[in-house]
Amino acid sequence: MKRLLTTTVIGALIAGFAWAAGPAKDAQAAEVKWYGQAAFRIKTPGGKVIVIDPFITKNPKTPADDKDLSKIGNVDLILVTHGHGDHLGDTAELAKMTGAKVGVNADMGHTLRILGMVDGKQLVRFNKSGPINPIGPDITVTMTHAEHSSEIVSKDAAGKEGIYPGGEPAGYVIKLEDGYTIYHTGDSGVFKDMELIQDLYKPDLVLICIGGWFTMDPRHAAYALSKFLKPATAMPMHYGTFPPLKGTPDELKKQLADMGAKTEVVVMQPGDEKTFGK
Repeated sequence: MKRLLTTTVIGALIAGFAWAAGPAKDAQAAEVKWYGQAAFRIKTPGGKVIVIDPFITKNPKTPADDKDLSKIGNVDLILVTHGHGDHLGDTAELAKMTGAKVGVNADMGHTLRILGMVDGKQLVRFNKSGPINPIGPDITVTMTHAEHSSEIVSKDAAGKEGIYPGGEPAGYVIKLEDGYTIYHTGDSGVFKDMELIQDLYKPDLVLICIGGWFTMDPRHAAYALSKFLKPATAMPMHYGTFPPLKGTPDELKKQLADMGAKTEVVVMQPGDEKTFGK
């Protein structure tokens, strides 16, 4: 009888722990919010907040309620892929509001500091080399190649436009605390070293541009996903914001199916937020 009671108690404790662990696993997954174009907010399992390419207040696809930057809340790190206005976007204001670190290629960092857009103490200037840990040892950020261009257009006090160095365009691989890995391609065409990105970092989720004209279109994106990156999940971005960006998620799905790819395509609308994890 005593043995039966002990077994029952242990079973109840295990069941209790299992019940408690269920909700915790969901709560610790990464939360990804898309604002349209290439702008994302990632809430990591450990509670850190990373914003990528914050083109928000002037983004025609961002819902009105999300254009209030204060609603983003705390931000630990802003990553900017290149200097074009639809990617640099609200970086200066968001950095000033939140005190977040701003990760950019080293050359663009000088430009942002000299133009007075970002306080030099907040800048994390790095390049396409070794991974870094700018917001703690458990989150790793690696800058990658991107096939694109980069420059910063800014007006002086008299309203005259000037063009300033934006350094090289980039993408980012972000490995979160639980090992889940997100690759933001930045604005890019296909390049064969995406195969190297897969081999080194094995991204679980790829945020990939499909609009065409300035970046990959659906066919090129599907080729990159099926031949080189091979992630479990991909989310299309950088489409439909402006007239030339004509690629669609349906076209991407068709191209992937034609290529026999197994990648799941997750389609979100600007303003949507979704949980991702292993």
